[in-house]
Amino acid sequence: MIVLACCWAYRRYLWGYGCGCLSGWVYSLKSTTSGRLNLFLADVSYLTMVVDGTLRFANYYQDHMVLQRAPQQAIVWGYGDTFNVPILLTMNNKQYRTRSSSISSDSFGDSIWSVTLDAQTDEGPFQIQVTQPLANGTLATITLNDVLFGDVWICSGQSNMEFPVVRMFNGSVEIENSGKYPKIRLFTAAQKQSETPQEELLSIGLKWSVAATTSVGSGLTSAVCWLYGRMIHEQLNGRPIGLVHSSWGGTCIEYWSPPEVLKDCGIKQTRAITPEETIGIDPEISVILNNTVLYNAMIHPFTRMVIKGAIWYQGEQNTGSNRDKYTCTFSKLIEYWRAIWHARTKSINDPSFPFGFVQLATSDKTGKVVGGFPWIRWHQTFDVGYVPNNVVPNVFMAVALDLRDDEGGVHPRDKLDVGYRLSRSGLAVAYGYKNITYQGPIVFNISIASDSSKVNVTYSHEISPSVELRNPNGFEVCCAGTEHGLLPPANRIEGAPLTISLAVPSSCASKPINGLRYLWRETPCLFKQAAIYSTLDSNLPAPPYLHYF
Repeated sequence: MIVLACCWAYRRYLWGYGCGCLSGWVYSLKSTTSGRLNLFLADVSYLTMVVDGTLRFANYYQDHMVLQRAPQQAIVWGYGDTFNVPILLTMNNKQYRTRSSSISSDSFGDSIWSVTLDAQTDEGPFQIQVTQPLANGTLATITLNDVLFGDVWICSGQSNMEFPVVRMFNGSVEIENSGKYPKIRLFTAAQKQSETPQEELLSIGLKWSVAATTSVGSGLTSAVCWLYGRMIHEQLNGRPIGLVHSSWGGTCIEYWSPPEVLKDCGIKQTRAITPEETIGIDPEISVILNNTVLYNAMIHPFTRMVIKGAIWYQGEQNTGSNRDKYTCTFSKLIEYWRAIWHARTKSINDPSFPFGFVQLATSDKTGKVVGGFPWIRWHQTFDVGYVPNNVVPNVFMAVALDLRDDEGGVHPRDKLDVGYRLSRSGLAVAYGYKNITYQGPIVFNISIASDSSKVNVTYSHEISPSVELRNPNGFEVCCAGTEHGLLPPANRIEGAPLTISLAVPSSCASKPINGLRYLWRETPCLFKQAAIYSTLDSNLPAPPYLHYF
């Protein structure tokens, strides 16, 4: 056995899996009779690689992975250190030919090869074999086994996305049942940062794995990512789903943003955040991070892979940092992620791929604090109040502000309802399901009595034929000359199933009403006790709302 500590002769092979010189790991390489070397990592399942110095897959292309199904074409790519040589890929009795690049593609002097497959309607499993001729007349051969074709989803954000299945309510049930879903495959990127865009991951947390108790219960599988994937998998009649989890708790949106986002949104100064600054919001950063570094290391590497879409759970950290720029940064992040993915997949990836997000949940335990959470929730909808809308197309969301969990605080443990709500909206928006209820009631019109004694709020009939008034509290009006908003109770109007009436206090009598807002608190209600819910699906609350007259 040969022990290596970032041996330069194997620099490119070790680098992609987290070089021992950088991360503190000590690797051991053990020869096998097949001519392969087995790479062992302490406390992690070993990874087998061909290290003949000529040919390999990109490090996140592995056995058991999912590639994007038809109508899109999937891309398989990798590295060699020989330039402009023929590459032959064989899959399902079909051969694809290409050549490795003629110039160096990275600082290690390697050449990239890339193959675009035909669009696949058959899910597999398939074996993918790639060969390259060597100077001595033999062939270098590498193989991917048990590859499925389905839908690939990126799951990213901060700690509520990172939040693992093992910590959620009823997590043990999800883990116990996970073996029923062998066509769901899981992958997690390790938390690394980089000042420059990386072609590969610097390190891998969970290699591609079949859904099972060991993978879903590993602590590296995101609860929201898993639940979203499981629920759409069931509704899509068992279609293979690949879930690529790449998140980091306590991080601002700027860290996940390409530099073009920061430029467009007027964020000119690079700002590093230290662990101490996250205390009380999302205290999970143990290193100093900076703008764009997580995009570079944990998102950019995937942009050569064709995907179906992305889901996002982030924003808590921006309640105290660039809060009022979040409308811009969030919309631009979506815009540039889409554009970069489209360009780097040779125009194959959908330039407006579906993008889902979870609206911020709760934080404060008193129910009295306004804080920054309501504003981020509003900015997440691009200041419209709901999605999908015309500001950024093909976006969907899950409302989570009624899932209060005082013990969990900023990390509510009820992820099952989040997954349910997000999967309903994903099926409607990303998959075009027509007969599915996926939104809570949306405000259509607001009218004010001439003497300001009443405000009537009418909801859209296109969303629901009626609304459920579960709680009279949550609405707030502001009239001229009042220092604080007033909290009139909501009441039904007989014969008007979509309209509720607010009896404005006498202190506002005959005064102009300047504004109306709904659920405008960090923690606006008890568990599932918001005022307004859909009557078509009692688990879908109306989102928070803000209107100036």
